[in-house]
Amino acid sequence: MNMSQATLDALRPYLLPVVYGVVIVAVLPLLAGYIVLLERKVMADMQARLGPMRVGPHGLLQPIADALKLLIKEDIIPESADKWIFWLAPILSVTAGMLAYAALPIGPAFQIADLNIGLLFILAISSMGIYGIVLGGWASNSHYSLLGALRSAAQLVSYETAAGLALITGLMLGGSLSMKRIVDAQQDLGVWFIFCVPIGFFIYMVASIAETNRAPFDLPEAESELVAGYMTEYSGFRWSLYFLAEYANMVVVGGIATTLFLGGWLRPYASLHAHVPGTSIEALDVIPPLVFLGVAGYCFLRAPRQPVLIQKAVMGLFGGLCLVLAAALGWALTASPGVLAGVHGAFWFMAKVLVYLYGFLWFRFTFPRYRFDQLMRLGWQFLIPLALVNVMAVGVGLVLYREQGWNLWAALGLTTLATLVVAAWLGAAEERHARIVEPMEQ
Repeated sequence: MNMSQATLDALRPYLLPVVYGVVIVAVLPLLAGYIVLLERKVMADMQARLGPMRVGPHGLLQPIADALKLLIKEDIIPESADKWIFWLAPILSVTAGMLAYAALPIGPAFQIADLNIGLLFILAISSMGIYGIVLGGWASNSHYSLLGALRSAAQLVSYETAAGLALITGLMLGGSLSMKRIVDAQQDLGVWFIFCVPIGFFIYMVASIAETNRAPFDLPEAESELVAGYMTEYSGFRWSLYFLAEYANMVVVGGIATTLFLGGWLRPYASLHAHVPGTSIEALDVIPPLVFLGVAGYCFLRAPRQPVLIQKAVMGLFGGLCLVLAAALGWALTASPGVLAGVHGAFWFMAKVLVYLYGFLWFRFTFPRYRFDQLMRLGWQFLIPLALVNVMAVGVGLVLYREQGWNLWAALGLTTLATLVVAAWLGAAEERHARIVEPMEQ
């Protein structure tokens, strides 16, 4: 008995990380499928149509149907391809995307590993995904695939530099590479870092869109030019692994932006502690269960109006799931402070990531695709110089605040204004360049 207890005590520190890892690997493919459904619904809404509606109520089962279709499709490998590398490349991309979740804190309690260099680990691992794209394009033995892979490599080098410089501004304010300590620094300061370094957040947002090969920067795929780019020769489930890696990386960059600039798992107005009258429950903590209660009520209201029995059943089951989540979030209100922070922190973290991802979808259906020369010029001649100026400006602002006794908002406001002046000058230079060069190219 003593030996088994000692063994359990020795294994306890490793049990939760293993459980978290299994949950991420099991849930992420399903989550990616429903992000695709959300993308199709948002696109349909912006184009005044309905989107997927046939499979399940409002198309809720469409991702499962798509996954089954991809599983049973024929797996084709070109005759002259390098078969081993062709087989390994998409696995490498999706593995790098999933491994980056190890140091990403989804709430104060849900994290596989709290590394003191967590941000550096995430950036290093997620950058490995480019090898899967380059190797897949090269192993396909196709001109389209090779051109897409080379574009992706050039694009990643260009925009990862700008993204790294933008993240430095958040690190300067947080004073640590640990993801948890960065969130704690925002809690101590009483404000999210996006309000301190808005230009850094803007640069990172643009660079993260380019890093994940999303429109309007999806030049490695560029269907109108390269058929499907580095994925041209892939089919079936191998093809879907590249998409799974893309959506996994979208969640990773959204998680980094949420942690560094949007307060991580902190709820809005975290320093406000107004209570519900007659209770010890904070008023703003009631929002998460109310959100799921509202969604559950909508599902139960719409379920009888569905035309098919199976659709009524699925809508009712989805409403029941939302009701269970509302009950769990409501129970957390009466639990210990640690449980409340963990459960509600995960809710706020995922909510912020979803808002960030909605921006990705919005940009895709709003802006036209860039030409490759425009993409490179935006990265090297605008974003990188602006990011360098922004890092120096934030450094000056922090020196004025910490060494000269300035008010934090006055110091950072002045340096942000100076950075905006530089951005306007760089934008004017780019406009002059476009007026001179583009007519000559035409």
